[in-house]
Amino acid sequence: MIDAGLRRSASRFSRQVSWLVLLAITAFALTSEVSLDGVAGNAGWDFWLKAIGVWLAAWMMVDTIANDGDGNGSSRWKDLTPPILFGLTLLFLWEWVVVGFGIPTINLLAPSAIGTALVRYADTLTRDFIWTFLHEALLGWLLGSGAGFLVALVADRIPFLRRGLLPLGNVVSALPIVGIAPIMIWWFTYDWPSKTAVVIAMTFFPMLVNTVAGLASSGALERDLMRSYGASYWSTLTRLRLPAAMPFIFNGLKINSTLAMIGAIVAEYLDGPTIGMGFRINTQAALSQTDIVWAEIAVAMVAGSIFYGIIALIERAVTFWHPSYRRA
Repeated sequence: MIDAGLRRSASRFSRQVSWLVLLAITAFALTSEVSLDGVAGNAGWDFWLKAIGVWLAAWMMVDTIANDGDGNGSSRWKDLTPPILFGLTLLFLWEWVVVGFGIPTINLLAPSAIGTALVRYADTLTRDFIWTFLHEALLGWLLGSGAGFLVALVADRIPFLRRGLLPLGNVVSALPIVGIAPIMIWWFTYDWPSKTAVVIAMTFFPMLVNTVAGLASSGALERDLMRSYGASYWSTLTRLRLPAAMPFIFNGLKINSTLAMIGAIVAEYLDGPTIGMGFRINTQAALSQTDIVWAEIAVAMVAGSIFYGIIALIERAVTFWHPSYRRA
């Protein structure tokens, strides 16, 4: 029985690999056709039939891998392949649509052109990324999330403060970034401290709200058990309530990881020094230099995704006991 199951799994895996190889060869051939002279804006019906065929094949492949259950639970192959294959398919379709319809670069840039810009402007992109991410986004994320967590601990101890801060957090969260940024620039000069202050203002209340909700999520039976053993407030906090609040705390950290990048870039876009991702997007867009604009957007997207993924990995290690991580 075990040998038969292993053979079936190996057979399915080999078929999936074969389909992936065939799909990759077809996609590469179609991409090579896109790069030929005279195709841009003049693609024939055969070109679009091939593109639709690759798209349908990728769709079926993703569906097959995602729904191929063998009763042995999930695997890393099954978890990672569908999103990777789906993302690559979107990139290929993007390339084919832009070139096939001959869309002007001022309107939309092909992924291959964005990749060329990433290589061409690597030094500028690196400097802008270091300035925006390390000086503004990461520092603001650390300070804003840390302050929100500490104030949540105080608010949990003082009910009056909790009842006053949570409604205020909803009000502040509704404020537009473009309204906060000029005020922060007046307060903290035009350099990176004002951009960091914008990020702190954006990340403070999401962390506060999530931490307060997490501290209140532990069950009444568990709290009664701790009291029956004579546990102090701090012992209950560290041994019961904080561990139970970890999913909420990490949810706030993940939300803030995206807000930090957005806040830093938008703050630079409004006004800032002659360096940074937001500054570069603003100035180069005014000059119609769409290649470096799209390259900056790609860097911000990848950096934000990696930042979010690192926090998610840490969350998985810390909250491994949570039901959402249990395998079937």
